[in-house]
Amino acid sequence: MYDDHTYECYVEIANPLGQQEGKHAPRLRFPVSVPEKYEAEIIDVVMGEQVGVNSKGKPIFEYQPYTVEIKRKNGEYYIHLIYEEEVYGRELAYDEPIQAERIAGIDIHIDRIAVSIVSKQGNFIKSKVFYCHKLEYVRANKRNNIIGETVRDVYDWLLQENVGAVAIENIQLRQQHDTDKRFNRLTHHFKKKKLTETILRRGLRPGFCIKKVNPAYTSVIGRFKYMKKYGLSVHESAAFVIGRRGLGYREQLPKELIHIIKTKVKRHLIAVLGSMEESYKQSKSGKKQRQYIAMMLYKIENFKQEHEWSLWNILHKCCWLNQYQIQLKEG
Repeated sequence: MYDDHTYECYVEIANPLGQQEGKHAPRLRFPVSVPEKYEAEIIDVVMGEQVGVNSKGKPIFEYQPYTVEIKRKNGEYYIHLIYEEEVYGRELAYDEPIQAERIAGIDIHIDRIAVSIVSKQGNFIKSKVFYCHKLEYVRANKRNNIIGETVRDVYDWLLQENVGAVAIENIQLRQQHDTDKRFNRLTHHFKKKKLTETILRRGLRPGFCIKKVNPAYTSVIGRFKYMKKYGLSVHESAAFVIGRRGLGYREQLPKELIHIIKTKVKRHLIAVLGSMEESYKQSKSGKKQRQYIAMMLYKIENFKQEHEWSLWNILHKCCWLNQYQIQLKEG
């Protein structure tokens, strides 16, 4: 409840112990401290909106449905207000085209959110990184505050830049985190999922159209194709690829990368096969590696018929960047 005379929020609870026969139970009223940043939003929910007057001239109010939960923690009582948000944006289907003139690709990591703005024609406009380093080690209650504040900063910037749509990773399609420690992987995934959900929910409020895309090889493509070209970090270049993918653009390998795969990478794979000891070739792991290398060599020979992701995967497995120079991985 909100008292517009005292300008205070409070909660009323029926007291059945004081109820007299044939009468309603008396109400107990307790003041509630509301954080300033949520005050206006909560008042809008609990105050209702006047929609007319009755036959006696008294105002008729229409209220938004909400639920109140009271929880006790460390000797203090907390009010949880649950209600449905009114949103003006919507989530686009996988094959639904984006109509906005400017789209933001967002690459989400546990310690930062990289955002790159892309034109409708797929050209790079600008990028920015929003850091949230503390997210890795703070407790859950502080984590939610950090996520909320960081995501708010992201959308404030996008509104200033006249961005109308956002492309984010579909984390359900995300490849497993590169670690064998299951606990660390699950913890990382949980925090990233929370960030993604907040970006989706907060973006729908002011009217952004949001599209989830397959994140496969976005970092690899960004690193080898766009990082040097635009002077971006690997995360900003991945965000650029995500934005382009949201617009429906496919990422073909440039001619110079095709040349490297057909020459350096091919010679390297053949050399690896030739250097295998006979005993290792006949072992289970050796046979598996030979089959894998043979598959990559086949895809290189028939690259025009292969999906571009196959070639990006070969580049990722065999090459790395050193000062923007492509070098072969050892082993």
